[in-house]
Amino acid sequence: MHCGSYYAVKEIAMEHNYKICLSALSSDDGGGYLAFAPALKGCSSTGETKEQAMKNVEEAIELWIETAEEMGWEVPEPER
Repeated sequence: MHCGSYYAVKEIAMEHNYKICLSALSSDDGGGYLAFAPALKGCSSTGETKEQAMKNVEEAIELWIETAEEMGWEVPEPER
């Protein structure tokens, strides 16, 4: 997926700093914004505003990492 903007989110999960992709959704897709962490396969969230999408994806990243650790999966290092 191509994205419009990248944002470095500070201190996600208190120790992680993953690059976030933020894209506007079309009105056909319900509008708002999609945010996802390319390094964490399938980790994404949406929000009505950019700020809400970013807040939601921060929570999604925390849950993604928690689940990966519980399942014994490797957690990729944040991109620098």
